[in-house]
Amino acid sequence: MEELISVIVPVYKVEKYLDKCIESIINQTYKNLEIILVDDGSPDNCGKICDEYAEKDDRVIVIHKENGGVSSARNTGIKKAKGRWITFVDSDDWIEKDYVEELSKIGIQNKAEVVLCGYNRVYNKYKQPINAIGEIKDYNSYDYLIKTLNPQTGFGFCHMKLIKKEIIERNYF
Repeated sequence: MEELISVIVPVYKVEKYLDKCIESIINQTYKNLEIILVDDGSPDNCGKICDEYAEKDDRVIVIHKENGGVSSARNTGIKKAKGRWITFVDSDDWIEKDYVEELSKIGIQNKAEVVLCGYNRVYNKYKQPINAIGEIKDYNSYDYLIKTLNPQTGFGFCHMKLIKKEIIERNYF
């Protein structure tokens, strides 16, 4: 049986992108997902859109909270997550249909604690590929974890990673 993987999506003022984002997660080839949509007090229709997806797909969990910023929304999602692995998707982004499956295969086969991948930065019709390293096995250093999550180091951002939940809990909570 596939391990449960939690996908955390902080949501704020993205109603024109949100359907594409959620659809890309729901339609993953890897099906054992917990999809946590954190409505961070969005003043538009995002909360309603999230609720509609929760009604259609029992893997979708919606959390409505007062606006606290993207980090607060992600932290709320982490606290709710039940998956052994966590990945983050920004609500104005989308993921390829095999994103979770491919990253989880690499992580499990290599006994990694964090798996990284590249992504495409899209501007209108222009795509700029951003490459990353594949997987990190030896993850004993808090400093190294901080480096991989820091946008200034080149690995940056929370997206494009599959991280064991225990690593996040041990180093951030």
